[in-house]
Amino acid sequence: MPFGWGRGRGRRRKRRMIGFLPQVRHFYPAIPPVSIRQPPIIMTYEEFEALRLVDYEGLTQEEAGKRMGVSRGTLWRALTSARKKVAQMLVEGRELIILPQGNEVVSDEE
Repeated sequence: MPFGWGRGRGRRRKRRMIGFLPQVRHFYPAIPPVSIRQPPIIMTYEEFEALRLVDYEGLTQEEAGKRMGVSRGTLWRALTSARKKVAQMLVEGRELIILPQGNEVVSDEE
């Protein structure tokens, strides 16, 4: 099956340019909540890269989108999702795991 095509219908997934692979990909609370263990939150490299470029590097969403090779709207969706997942991790005391989707391309463009 060619790159980007899933089982169902829909548009082909575009490759995402990632300028930095996270050194640490698994975060968890030092003292897990005593309540029932919840499943970990999964963040994609695309979401991580959007968060890194906008919130850490200080780029605008348009600049970050260009660097990743996606539209500003796509960047905004990834950034919003990443921010929600970080907030959820902090508020609920859940694990966060950063995983690739398979459509990321590591770029030296920094």
